[in-house]
Amino acid sequence: MLEFRTAGFNPYSVKYSPFFDSRLAVSAGANFGLVGNGRLFILNLTANGIVCEKFFETQDCLFDLTWSEQHENQLLTAGGDGSIKLFDIGVGEFPVAGWQEHSREVFSVHWNLVNKGTFLSSSWDGTVKIWSPERKESITTLPVHSCVYSAQFSPHHPDVVTCVSRDSHLRVFDLRSKPSAQNHLTLAIPIHAPPKVAVPGYGNVSTGPTECLTHDWNKYRDSVLATAGVDGVVRTFDLRVPSGPVNMLTGHEYAVRKISWSPHLSDVLLSASYDMTCRVWTDGSNVDQGGNGAGLGREMGRMDRHTEFAMGVDWCLFGAEGWCSSCAWDERVLVWDVREYMRPA
Repeated sequence: MLEFRTAGFNPYSVKYSPFFDSRLAVSAGANFGLVGNGRLFILNLTANGIVCEKFFETQDCLFDLTWSEQHENQLLTAGGDGSIKLFDIGVGEFPVAGWQEHSREVFSVHWNLVNKGTFLSSSWDGTVKIWSPERKESITTLPVHSCVYSAQFSPHHPDVVTCVSRDSHLRVFDLRSKPSAQNHLTLAIPIHAPPKVAVPGYGNVSTGPTECLTHDWNKYRDSVLATAGVDGVVRTFDLRVPSGPVNMLTGHEYAVRKISWSPHLSDVLLSASYDMTCRVWTDGSNVDQGGNGAGLGREMGRMDRHTEFAMGVDWCLFGAEGWCSSCAWDERVLVWDVREYMRPA
C-alpha cells in the first residue's frame, strides 16, 4: 500500500488518469471544505512512492474532478463557488478555461467517454448542464428540481445522462428525445422502492426516501447502474426493469459517499463510506463465480486503514485488475490492491 498526505487539505475525490497508469489527481478543500481554499493535486506513482508532480490553488473547495478524454494533461474541477475550471498540467498555475452558470456549489463533473467533445456538471442548484470545452455557454440545461449530488454520461451511449439527487430518485435523460415538457427525461426511478428479490437480513420494512449521494454505470452491461447514499445501502438497478432495485448490498454502517464499478470485472464494485471503510462487492451476476446472472450480491472484502470519512475511490484502468486508490478526510490518499483484502466466499 502506498500513501500520500494532502497536508492541510481534506480530499473529496481521487481519479486515475485515463492515459497513464502512474498518474492520479485529487481534489480537496481546507477545513473539510466548509471554508477556505481548495487545492488540486497531480500525483505520480514512482519507485520511491507517491510524489506530487504539481498542485493548483483555488479560492474555494474542489468537490470533484474529471480527466479530459481529449487531452492527456487537462482536467476539470467542480468548485464550491459554482465554477467549473479546466486546468492544464503543462501551463502555469492558473486554469486555462472556466465556466460559471450554476448558482450553487458544483458537486460533480464528468467527461463524456463516447463523444469526447462534451462534459457535464451537476449542482446543488438542482440542474445538470451539458458543456463543450469550445464554448463559453452551456449547450443544454436539464432541470432536476432537487439538489443533484452525482451525474454521469453513459459509457455506452453519448446521449444518455443519469443523475441522483436529494429526493431519492435515479433519473435518466436521453438527449436524442425532443425537449418537450419532460426536458429529455425518460425515466425517474424511486431508489427507495422495495427490491425485486427479498434481501436476507434487510426485512420487508419499506425504507423512506433518503438522499442519494453517488451512482455509477456498469462498464460491461449497458442497462445496469448502482446507487448509494445516506442509508448506507448500495443498490443495483437494471433500466430494462426500472420498478425497483435488483440487488441491495448491505453492510456499511454510515452513508456511502462514492461507488465505482470495476473496469475489469462486470460484477465487482467498490464503495467508500463515512464509516471509514472501503468495501469491494459482487452483485452475484458472474456465472463463472457461481452467480446466475442476477444472484444475491455480497461483500467480498474491506479496507479499513483510513481514520476519517472515506470520500473517494477509483480503479486503475491499466495493468492488474485489482489496483485502486482511495482518499479520506484524514488527509491521506492510499493506493492499494483490492485482492489483498478479498476473502473467499
